[in-house]
Amino acid sequence: MPDNAAIEVLKMALLLERQGKLFYEQVAAQTGSPAVRELFRTLADEEAKHAALLAERGGPAAVPAGEVPDTLSSLVLSGEIRRQIGAASYEAAAISAAIEMENRAVALYSGRAGQASDPAERGLYQWLAEWERGHQRFLARINQELIEEIWQDSGFWPF
Repeated sequence: MPDNAAIEVLKMALLLERQGKLFYEQVAAQTGSPAVRELFRTLADEEAKHAALLAERGGPAAVPAGEVPDTLSSLVLSGEIRRQIGAASYEAAAISAAIEMENRAVALYSGRAGQASDPAERGLYQWLAEWERGHQRFLARINQELIEEIWQDSGFWPF
């Protein structure tokens, strides 16, 4: 008998990944910044990979071989993304929205990993949660830099 909780989590996971992909594609299409476009296209590609991984298996079957890919670090090291995002811009708002989307995905995957009795299912959700945490950390770092830029531009430092 199928585990209804696992099926519901899988449905939600596929929905979150597809929504994320569409959101990231939309931001990439609307931005005038080449660096921001590359960032959101990369995120859209990764969400598509997550959705395909879940859909191909008809559900979690096994953890993919290898470590969680780190496709975003080279983008942040360039510094171009932050320079091309105005702190009060559409792109900055999209970064904030993206952080919330990644938070939801991490919570969903971590929660299911903690509930799963099947080791393969647990492993897959832990792997996906870690991949989403990488997105979360990357986006949070950009967001923090934008906040500091606002403080610097405003001459505001509380200490």
